[in-house]
Amino acid sequence: MTTARLASLHVYPVKALAGCTREELTVEPWGPAADRRWMLTAPGGEQLTQREHPSLALARALPLSDRAHGGSRGAEGSAEGIRVTAPGREPLEIPVPPKDEDPLAVRLFGQPVEAVSAGAAADEWFSAYLGTSVRLVHMDAPEHRRPLDPEFAQGPETVSFADGFPVLLTSSSSLDALNSLIAQGDHADEGPLPMDRFRPSLVVTGSAPWAEEEWRRLRVGECVFRVADGCGRCVVTTTDQTTGERGKEPLRTLARHRRSGSRLVFGLNLVPERTGRVRSGDSVEVLA
Repeated sequence: MTTARLASLHVYPVKALAGCTREELTVEPWGPAADRRWMLTAPGGEQLTQREHPSLALARALPLSDRAHGGSRGAEGSAEGIRVTAPGREPLEIPVPPKDEDPLAVRLFGQPVEAVSAGAAADEWFSAYLGTSVRLVHMDAPEHRRPLDPEFAQGPETVSFADGFPVLLTSSSSLDALNSLIAQGDHADEGPLPMDRFRPSLVVTGSAPWAEEEWRRLRVGECVFRVADGCGRCVVTTTDQTTGERGKEPLRTLARHRRSGSRLVFGLNLVPERTGRVRSGDSVEVLA
């Protein structure tokens, strides 16, 4: 019997920017440590992502502590500064804003959220890169964290600047199956797609294709997760994360083969029930 295990782990310090691969993660109640604690907004406060700016895929943020670890380290704390890089821009180090900074009212998919400004230097850097006025904001104070959608919450659960849930899990065998379907379709030349199109936190290997759709509760490393919902997919998955160019896949194939109502589903949204560390190679035990 094949045992499912963690193949890779990823964090995205700034929402919509390129991710960082990790050998281990500390999972907090509202998501992996250092994951999506920063976000870009328009001057009016609305979130900005690769949906509006595909070139954000080419920008990257690393926790400042990575400098001493060759760019890839284990678990890290939430409240640390970042170093951002992007084509045509000099790198910039951005410290965590002071704790007494006045909060700003921003919005994530229409939901009001409080955050604090990362400062003028960060705003100018990203505005110059994108060619339009933007702000960078930070969320770390517990009172600023977003409540989970009541439809899926069990008590006062929270999430960071992630789209909707603290953790996203995908399966390498399901990606292989999806790529096989893409190869049979009208846009076969776009495949095979890499996993970075789906921006997961945890990638599982060793399970059967689409087996994760039957999972309801999981034990991984020190953590236990509740499956909240399948992950509905958007145009970001059609964006090549190395060039910023857009195509038709995987949405065209998901629409034909993996539709759930109005949503095109790939992967699982998870909520931590027990927090702790998870490591590459950890077994994935299906509890329900």
